[in-house]
Amino acid sequence: QVQLVESGGGLVQPGGSLRLSCAASGRIFSTNVMGWYRQAPGKQRELVATIGSGGSTNYADSLKGRFTISRDNAKNTVYLQMNSLKPEDTAVYYCYLKNVAVWGTYDYWGQGTQVTVSS
Repeated sequence: QVQLVESGGGLVQPGGSLRLSCAASGRIFSTNVMGWYRQAPGKQRELVATIGSGGSTNYADSLKGRFTISRDNAKNTVYLQMNSLKPEDTAVYYCYLKNVAVWGTYDYWGQGTQVTVSS
């Protein structure tokens, strides 16, 4: 099993910045993908960004240039730096980890952290 603990959410004014962190523990495979998804009220959960254990990244097109994902493999921690935040970025942000094995993959989710962008 894998546990994911998010931190760093909160209330920020438009144009501000926040940094989310997610620490993973448990049985983490050497090949894995970590990342962030978000879900706004009344909307489906959507991809924000992912980063592989080798460092490859993938972003939602609409967020490129404002959000940056990074990870510290020694700490099994993934970060999301969010800049120039907009009210439409308001959502619950979920940490995600996918363990990758030759026989299949295993997905895990954090409990979510609220990000509210409002003046």
